[in-house]
Amino acid sequence: MRRIVLVALGLLAATAAVAAASTGGLPNIGTPSMKGQPVYKGYYDHHIDTYLITDVSSKSQANAMHINYSAELKGVKGAPDQYFVRGRAAHGQLTVFGSEPGKSDYNPLWEEVWVTWKKGVKPVLLGQDDQIKSLAKNGKLTMKDAHIVLNAPILKVGKGG
Repeated sequence: MRRIVLVALGLLAATAAVAAASTGGLPNIGTPSMKGQPVYKGYYDHHIDTYLITDVSSKSQANAMHINYSAELKGVKGAPDQYFVRGRAAHGQLTVFGSEPGKSDYNPLWEEVWVTWKKGVKPVLLGQDDQIKSLAKNGKLTMKDAHIVLNAPILKVGKGG
């Protein structure tokens, strides 16, 4: 009987080892749910990436978007910029990222920057952060740090990235 129990315990230990190896040694985090969460699209270097927004440092944005408000995010410094065009925009305009996964400065936290076209300037499609900075330098648009930090990890890098 003792031998059977020891063999059974050995099989259990082997099964647990195989399970741990198949998850890369991660602890059991449960079964994932396939319930959909809204995802968004944004440009990085003129290709489209897919991202998710989970938390924001602005209470009003959190309420409007039905996501988590995190006061702690306000203290984050040095996050890459994510540009949002406010007001007039070219057809098909999306947010523009200052980085993406695989880049040395990628971080899922973003400093929200509001971009506004100046009066009398015809909006063009913005798809790259350097393009936005150049147009601002040439007086075509303005950039304003919104002092809002988003937790918005990029889930999928588009073609060209």
